Amino acid sequence: MNKKILPFLFLINILVVKAQVEPLLFYKAKQDPNCEQWVDSVYRSLSLKERVGQLFIHTIAPLETKHTMDQLKEVVREYKIGGLLFSGGSFISQAKLTNQAQEWAKTPLLITFDGEWGLSMRLKDTPRFPRNMVLGCIKDQQLLYKYGAEVARQCKEMGVHVNFAPVADVNINPKNPVINTRSFGEDPTTVAEQVIAYATGLESGGVVAVCKHFPGHGDTDVDSHKSLPLLPFSKTRLDSVELLPFRRAIRSGVSGMMVGHLEVPILEKKSGLPSSLSKEIVTKLLKEELAFKGLVFTDALAMRGASTGTKETLSLQAIRAGNDMVLAPRRIKEEIESVIKAVKAGEVSEASIEERCRKILAYKYAVGLAHSGSIQISGLRERIHSKETDKLIQQLDEAAIVVAKNEENYFPLPQEVKDVALLVLGEKSKVHPLIEALKSEKQVDVFTSAEIDQLYSQGALRKTFSKYERIVCCNTENRPIAITPSLTILFRENPVATVFLSSLKSARREPQFLSLSKCVLVGHTANLTVQRKIGNALLGKTVIDGVLPERLSDSLLAGSGIRFGKITPQAVNLEEYGVDQKKITVLDSLILKGIENGAFPGSQLVILKEGKEIYNKAFGTYSGEGSKRVSQESVYDLASVTKTSATLLAIMKLYDKGLFNLDDKLDQHLPELKGTNKGGLRIRELLLHESGVAAGISVYDLIVDKQSYGGRLFSASRSQQHTVRLGARTWGNPNFNYKKGFVSSIENTAYSIPFNNKLWFHRGVRDTVLTKIIETPLRNKSYRYSCLGFILLQQLVERLSGMPMDLFLTKEFYDPMKLDKVTYLPLSKMKAEMIVPSTTDRFFRKGEVLGTVHDETALLLGGVSGNAGLFANATQLAILYQMLLDGGEWNERQYLSKETCRLFTTTTSRISRRGLGFDKPNSRGTGYSPCGDLTPKEVYGHTGFTGSAVWVDPKNKLVFVFLTNRTYPSVWPNKLSEYKVREELQDAMYRAILNKRE
Repeated sequence: MNKKILPFLFLINILVVKAQVEPLLFYKAKQDPNCEQWVDSVYRSLSLKERVGQLFIHTIAPLETKHTMDQLKEVVREYKIGGLLFSGGSFISQAKLTNQAQEWAKTPLLITFDGEWGLSMRLKDTPRFPRNMVLGCIKDQQLLYKYGAEVARQCKEMGVHVNFAPVADVNINPKNPVINTRSFGEDPTTVAEQVIAYATGLESGGVVAVCKHFPGHGDTDVDSHKSLPLLPFSKTRLDSVELLPFRRAIRSGVSGMMVGHLEVPILEKKSGLPSSLSKEIVTKLLKEELAFKGLVFTDALAMRGASTGTKETLSLQAIRAGNDMVLAPRRIKEEIESVIKAVKAGEVSEASIEERCRKILAYKYAVGLAHSGSIQISGLRERIHSKETDKLIQQLDEAAIVVAKNEENYFPLPQEVKDVALLVLGEKSKVHPLIEALKSEKQVDVFTSAEIDQLYSQGALRKTFSKYERIVCCNTENRPIAITPSLTILFRENPVATVFLSSLKSARREPQFLSLSKCVLVGHTANLTVQRKIGNALLGKTVIDGVLPERLSDSLLAGSGIRFGKITPQAVNLEEYGVDQKKITVLDSLILKGIENGAFPGSQLVILKEGKEIYNKAFGTYSGEGSKRVSQESVYDLASVTKTSATLLAIMKLYDKGLFNLDDKLDQHLPELKGTNKGGLRIRELLLHESGVAAGISVYDLIVDKQSYGGRLFSASRSQQHTVRLGARTWGNPNFNYKKGFVSSIENTAYSIPFNNKLWFHRGVRDTVLTKIIETPLRNKSYRYSCLGFILLQQLVERLSGMPMDLFLTKEFYDPMKLDKVTYLPLSKMKAEMIVPSTTDRFFRKGEVLGTVHDETALLLGGVSGNAGLFANATQLAILYQMLLDGGEWNERQYLSKETCRLFTTTTSRISRRGLGFDKPNSRGTGYSPCGDLTPKEVYGHTGFTGSAVWVDPKNKLVFVFLTNRTYPSVWPNKLSEYKVREELQDAMYRAILNKRE
């Protein structure tokens, strides 16, 4: 292997496999040259007993009693423990004891905390955040990130460095006695997303996040505090459900894992041995197969689920298994001495103790323990209880509201409906805020269940309710409520919206309410902010977009949720904006003509002028006659429009933060590139496509087994072997096999990259692709459009942001802008029927391509790539570009500075038409231009191979978005380009808007 490539392999592991080698918090600390110096200095000062002591965390009650103080002094001074875990009590007492313990400690202590939903899980009089099952309803990942960051802030105020959160268990067993509401839900993919968002927020505040309870405690009916739960599942099942959130959290760079006390026979053959004490699970699965390099903690060893019945101490067994730190052993002196004895006897190597001890010390440096001071007790209450915290709790409560059902769109309440009946099941006084919200626009008459029964017994029920066109039924009780005959009549004969100001569990107990109601809203709580939000939503004045984290019934499944309201640019009267209504209809005929000519089966076109929607239509079908019709909600593969809608957007945000200069070389930020031909490339050159990087690579050479076919793989003309046309002068032989070991028919930890609906690629293919990219020779630095350049820019984004690019974009743009249809990996976010297939690939993937990226290089990089992989619909994509047109602002929030937007959208190369990442019209008068003839030179945007096009015109304040799957059923011939459909549509737009002549 080329020696220049070796440093890049480290970059691959860190950036592309997304921190599978080293968690981001740990990696950042190691970039500080003082870290290694501090770790060396402290480690050399420790005796064997002190080094072993660093592996232990002792639990103690935060009580300021003589007994507690004596115990604390003993474990800190005598046993030299590495960390403390305080149980529940007073936060002031915990802060005082923490200060005292740190003063006594020779080596700073890791203060750990069990705060799954913040400090209030253990400490009195601290802010109360919602439980995870409620947070699992929230689609806005940015909000969960903020929540994690706020919990981290409060932890830091308390001197806490490690939070044993989030719970990454998938709660799919309704009989689970211990996980239930501690989990984010029952869908593994959604749980993974919530876990990553919360954990990333925690670690952004310098607090170690610890995912638990590995390998997964969700599908059990036994509490591991009391006994040993059994997971009798196959490895395939574990890979697809229990392990999935942990695997993705590891890729995202999380720092900690807690191993639960669980019996998993498929992983550990020894009967009754808990996972926390199993080398097969801790070392071979977690550390080796999943490549986790962060801190591994046991669950509390005092729990009964940890018992093995052997004479050997639990701590020694845990350390043999591969755990880095043991939590809460019962007899601390005996446990520490047993490990020291095993080391001296050669049963546990001193090198393994050194490795663990140094890792723990490095994390202590990473969380600031090398320089930390004592907790400031004065003003602590006020600092923890801030106005910003209260506001965040309100935002979380509101974002978690779910509209689980809304038949025939009876709700929100139509404007013409004036009289509304409100039925209260529970205490009438509890729903006053909801009543007041509805009364702001409607006449509301309130009835209790007793009054309903009385009307029924008097035979006056139907007459009384004959004047109400809509009924709202509000349940504030967490106990079961039977649906009476009187309520049955009302629900069957009237459109009723049932509002649960109570838990999901209480809603699940009411199957008749769920089935008879036309509309079902779940608010989880009866607090003021939630009631007002629901009241305004029922009036159509606000948006609700939460989803169910678990099923309510056989028809109301996890992941479902009705969006109340729709955030789109406001439609306008065309004449007010100078639009010729007759000429604008030419757009319809051009698109219909394109469909008729076979240029594409269907499309979407959106045009905004001055932020207002003057055109928004969908045409045709997904894949031709007889297939699903395209709607405005349908989602397309954007191909290279990803470059400006994702990678460039991230680059602009990081530039805004001052994290790089355009003339910086790549190896200034990616030191692993030093010595390679890519290290000296400047960021500006990559954006302008003037770096000398090749346009792309052939992934076929990497994946296809050359021994599996005769002759050549490609031909310039059709032959008996070369039957699939791939280009103007390229035909392919589809009768080949993939290289052995690259592909599997079963998805698991190793084979995790979806290739088609039957095959998965090995995750190591990412390494293969990136090695090929770095080995590709540079060419001269003239203009050369390059996908590889934007893949390198993705690596820069992930290094500077400290997280995977898709998560960074979701956090910074897509979630806060409510763009739920702009996403990478769409099959993990929406149903397949929402996604338009991009092609039928008879050569490489052997079938229809739906929901996975069309571009083969992006596919083998896992579907999240700098050059392609983003999916969207035209409506929401237009919002993203309207934000750029408006100088980085959307919906009264600034996402990018005006200066950054101006720089990137106005700069043009001196040797080509290209801008800083954006494409532009060719205003030089000669040569190819991607735009229509009437397009002003100020326009910027991009086009994509699948047929997409986005153009922004700052001169006329226009946004033009055209999406289609012109590659269906095959990429060739390219009739979209042949008929110049995109260019003709642009010119037709200008004729209609600017009243231009032919």
